[in-house]
Amino acid sequence: MLLRGDPQVKERQPVMPDVESQSEGFRHAREARRNVLIEDYVELIDDLLTEGQEARQVDIADRLGVSQPTVAKMLVRLEAEGFVTRKPYRGVFLTEAGIALAETVRARHQLVEEFLLALGVDAVTARLDAEGMEHFVSDATLEAFRRALKTGTLKPKQF
Repeated sequence: MLLRGDPQVKERQPVMPDVESQSEGFRHAREARRNVLIEDYVELIDDLLTEGQEARQVDIADRLGVSQPTVAKMLVRLEAEGFVTRKPYRGVFLTEAGIALAETVRARHQLVEEFLLALGVDAVTARLDAEGMEHFVSDATLEAFRRALKTGTLKPKQF
């Protein structure tokens, strides 16, 4: 068995980015991971309210597939950060900041999904992949997606 470092093995030359670029990439990913849950909760609460339902803790837990105590902890965080308000026996409501965040996240999701569809990804996979990608893709990349779709470089397929 040949191992890296053996003279018979042609070593590939590592192409590492400079320290600042690499650390910025990792910082961006950590920040996105911190925001994923907040964005998912706010978007789901907005969806429930838009559908005319109440956004109750039990509904949120069911939709996210988590326990009610997990939702309770997150609602405390969302309230502290100014995204939601809660009324006893009435459920959860979005503040103006929560509504703005939900709209931003939904627009990102829709653009990523539309781009994936234009690449030929099937509708189910595009929806599922967009759910994760929407949190991590940069504004610059989203703008490139928009340009590609708008200029006809890629044309979205029908859903």
